[in-house]
Amino acid sequence: MCGKVILVGAGPGDPELITLKGLNAIKKADVIVYDNLISKDLLDYAKDNVELIYVGKRKGMHSFKQEEINKILVEKAKEGKLVVRLKGGDPFVFGRGGEEILELKKHNIPYEIIPGITSAIAVPEVAEIPITHRKVATSFTVVTGHEAEDKEKKQVNLSELNADTIVILMGITNLEKLVNDLLKNPKRNENTPVAIILEGTTKNQKVIKGTLGNIVNKAKKEGIKPPGVIVVGEVVNVLN
Repeated sequence: MCGKVILVGAGPGDPELITLKGLNAIKKADVIVYDNLISKDLLDYAKDNVELIYVGKRKGMHSFKQEEINKILVEKAKEGKLVVRLKGGDPFVFGRGGEEILELKKHNIPYEIIPGITSAIAVPEVAEIPITHRKVATSFTVVTGHEAEDKEKKQVNLSELNADTIVILMGITNLEKLVNDLLKNPKRNENTPVAIILEGTTKNQKVIKGTLGNIVNKAKKEGIKPPGVIVVGEVVNVLN
């Protein structure tokens, strides 16, 4: 008898920001396959005999390739187990959830998707940065700061994005290049406000504010490291 895989969005870091439906899935799981960016406190809600499989990724420190993670999900489900794939943020916002679902479909594995609160909105919000505000920003764009290396063509061109607010995920290690690209956009200049929010929604949250003209130097001075969310636009300073 085949089991089932549930993709669960764990939210942006604070364990209390997971949905009730996601938490209930964790409590029922036979196997939990989890990422680096989830709050480990969530694992305390699992059954005593649950099988925990860590497959976290960080730049240059991948414990498993995506193909290997896909294989784990399929194999565990074929053992008749209820598998929870616990992912930071939302499974479909740069979380490779779509790739995992395609693999499950290929093997006719039953699945369910439980959305999570994405860090793209929640992290700035907790840092008192509304990504929209009717006086300064009526549009926003969320992009990745680290595209897949095997892609034939670059998809994110920051010099051409016209949204009032730009939210960049996974961009800390490429900050200088991202800033240079943003400065090529006629809508931005060296005075455009920027915020970098590190470990957002957690007790270790840190916010660094500046402009496109000085944020790189500020970041170097602070010695910033991932994970973090970058917000670009007038909304950075609208509440203070």
